[in-house]
Amino acid sequence: MREYVLLLPIIFIFHDMEEIIGFGWFFKNNPELFDRFPIITKAYKDFTTAGMALAVYEEFIPFFGVSLIAYYFGNDVLYTLWFGLMLSLTVHFIVHIGQSVYIKKYIPSLITSIICLPISVIILINSSQYIVISMSTILLIVGSILLMMANLKFAHRLMHKFGKQQGEPG
Repeated sequence: MREYVLLLPIIFIFHDMEEIIGFGWFFKNNPELFDRFPIITKAYKDFTTAGMALAVYEEFIPFFGVSLIAYYFGNDVLYTLWFGLMLSLTVHFIVHIGQSVYIKKYIPSLITSIICLPISVIILINSSQYIVISMSTILLIVGSILLMMANLKFAHRLMHKFGKQQGEPG
């Protein structure tokens, strides 16, 4: 299991760099999406590239922190927590692919989602042999997924707050 844990932050960084680099360009060059999909307007109203980078950095902290601690002090609880985070990231890739299909356009995150999805599934399959399924492990996995969902919401708030302070999109 230890051989897999540091792959989580590496995959996260690889994927999120595409998002940071591309989203400013994407929104500037696709203004019609805000009319077609008003929820996008709300989600990215105060978007700035710097705000996005800050949100990604904030999201990176738990991925890196749990991975590093699991690498050095690995035990069943840490590995199960890590597994839940890896599962969260894998679902995140599926969501991005679905978003792109839904809007019928490339979105910055699509290429790395397509690349990282099969790699992540293989890592999950290989590392699942080290996870003993019990009610407590299921609760820990679900808990870590819920924690990352809450963290994503916090990161989006951080991105909006930073974007409002910066004052200019892109």
